[in-house]
Amino acid sequence: MRFFILISSIILIGLVVVSCKKGSGRFGGPTVDWGYYLGGQDANHYSSLNQINTENVGQLKPAWTYHCGDADMDKNLTQMQCNPLVIDGVLYGTSPKLSVFALDATTGKEIWRFNPFEGSLPDADGLGVNRGLVWWARGEERRLLVGIGTYLYAIDPETGKLFSDFGQGGKVDLREGLGRNPADLYVVATTPGIVYRDLIVVGSRVSESQGAAPGFVRAYNVRTGRIEWTFHTIPNPGQFGFDTWPRMAWLNAGGANSWAGMSIDTAKGTVFVPTGSATDDFYGANRKGANLFSNCLLALDAATGKRKWHFQAVHHDLWDRDLPAPPNLVTVTHEGKRIEAVAQITKSGYVFLFDRESGKPLFPVEEIPAQASTLPGEKAWPTQPLPSSPPPFARQRFDKEDITQRTPEAQAYVASIWAGLRKGKPFIPPSTEGTILFPGFDGGGEWGGAAATPDGILYVNASEMPWILQMVPSADPAAESTPIAKGRSLYQRNCMLCHGKDGKGAALNTVPSLVGLRNRRKAEEVNTIIKKGKGLMPAFPQLNDEEVKALSAFLLEAEVLEAAPKLASKSKANSFVMNGYVRFKDQEGFPAITPPWGTLSAIDLNQGKILWQQTLGHHPNLPASDKPSGCENYGGPVVTAGNILFIAATMDAKIRAFDRRDGRLLWEAPLPAAGFATPCTYMVNGRQYVVVACGGGKIGMPSGDAYVAFALEE
Repeated sequence: MRFFILISSIILIGLVVVSCKKGSGRFGGPTVDWGYYLGGQDANHYSSLNQINTENVGQLKPAWTYHCGDADMDKNLTQMQCNPLVIDGVLYGTSPKLSVFALDATTGKEIWRFNPFEGSLPDADGLGVNRGLVWWARGEERRLLVGIGTYLYAIDPETGKLFSDFGQGGKVDLREGLGRNPADLYVVATTPGIVYRDLIVVGSRVSESQGAAPGFVRAYNVRTGRIEWTFHTIPNPGQFGFDTWPRMAWLNAGGANSWAGMSIDTAKGTVFVPTGSATDDFYGANRKGANLFSNCLLALDAATGKRKWHFQAVHHDLWDRDLPAPPNLVTVTHEGKRIEAVAQITKSGYVFLFDRESGKPLFPVEEIPAQASTLPGEKAWPTQPLPSSPPPFARQRFDKEDITQRTPEAQAYVASIWAGLRKGKPFIPPSTEGTILFPGFDGGGEWGGAAATPDGILYVNASEMPWILQMVPSADPAAESTPIAKGRSLYQRNCMLCHGKDGKGAALNTVPSLVGLRNRRKAEEVNTIIKKGKGLMPAFPQLNDEEVKALSAFLLEAEVLEAAPKLASKSKANSFVMNGYVRFKDQEGFPAITPPWGTLSAIDLNQGKILWQQTLGHHPNLPASDKPSGCENYGGPVVTAGNILFIAATMDAKIRAFDRRDGRLLWEAPLPAAGFATPCTYMVNGRQYVVVACGGGKIGMPSGDAYVAFALEE
């Protein structure tokens, strides 16, 4: 025991030494940086700071607020998901419309601002979201790297100007180097890559339907922007895993992309890469097989991109079960030995724990039998892996006794729908009847990720919202005789996933309604948006001019509300598409299941057990006096040596502090908008700060533009 305490103390001291600058920072006095996305290359959201602790956290006050000034406050379509960097007393972040800025981290005063869309048309602004930046330093050289839209930019952190020697004028096009025509691809980088020596390893977000780009992992030279290596997540002929796909998949399959971020063991030179599903997301008749390396945790040689080991968490994914967050690099005591391990959370609410060097699971993983698909042409994989420990941190079933009891009317409404849906065991394949997916498409675990401490405790927040996954027959646009009919079929294949069969877009709340579009947009504007994308909407460059005009004509000249019955009647039933992301709610818009609707858990990875679980947040449409309900949440926790866990993430627009040892709520404060982002914490001039981006804009919440800093009073 004494030896264990000694080793833990050495590790903790080492973390402090690594984090603290010697001498003075830019503003004089000691400084402790938040120098990496999620706090470190290990993705552990951990800080060695303890000035703010369990004794004084209740005394936190707002220290400064920075307003970016470019949020969409009218339609509430912008967000901020950025976990900012803080280095030498300067905070680097991104705005709702993806300008990059530098602030004095003690006052929030702006130092410089870079707008990558300067001079562009307004509709080109705000290409989705950005979750963070990358810092690279070598000798006296310093560079900021950030993915915005389809480009990776290299910025001078002193001036906010681009480095002209990087790529073409300071940026590289992420669509290039994928072995296909860049003009036909949609590729963006919402989550930052990770640095190894003079390389930045980058993943991407791609479309989730037919025509999607392949999600290859690439390493770029930090100075030149040249691609140094590529890992083919859809293997080429002769490469390992090629036989898990149809023979021609390497030429036309898409997805298997790493959109969630990465972690890296710099001492071993290993980068750990989580990947998502192959496309189409929910109907895989065109990709029969296990589909390596989709839904995998990859361990790659960071210098060369060579595979060291992999683990596939879902075979032939039909549920959009992407690995949603960077894996945590942890050290645990397992069977009496200290082991360097890697922990991967999942949307389904499980944690897989592996030996970092070999990839061997530390707790047994069982391949459980899975049901066959009832859709013609589909071949679901017969088994799926689940770990024996730790237990899941989110509920796994939505049984009759779990139906909401909020009101008798809500209970009756939900029960009538629940009765007609497929449900029960995990991994029930999609169906035309409709299948309950629980945890839902957004987890369980999500992109906010988990925090971890040096003693092997993992902290993760989860949403507990059931969703309904329903498939409908897909029509062939080429078989349609009129532009409107062809446009209707194109809508079903390309747009219905997000906008829904009725075009209202209400399921995600960040997706605008298309009903009455002809009163708001001209045909030329609609054509441009379809081709280039806008906001969170991906571009559809694979559609030719005739198809774009047909889709535009349908949206502008027909009532989208009439689409659903016509779609089914025209189908040959030889393919299927999902009819939209549908949260399962009662008639008043509350979750169909009993609370809690959001949780925060502490998991002991040493023993493989849950230490505590706390309700997280309160639904803003319920009375504040009610018992906390929990609510959907986005953005992760931060944990400190002061035994504090900070988290915003919730719909009720608050930031909270919990005692990380027992889950007690110690402090909470209102935010100007929901903080759907992971906070950061740092020290300048001997004062510790906690900062969170308050961008709102998701799940019906108002958009915001503020970064808010909290600190103890001086």
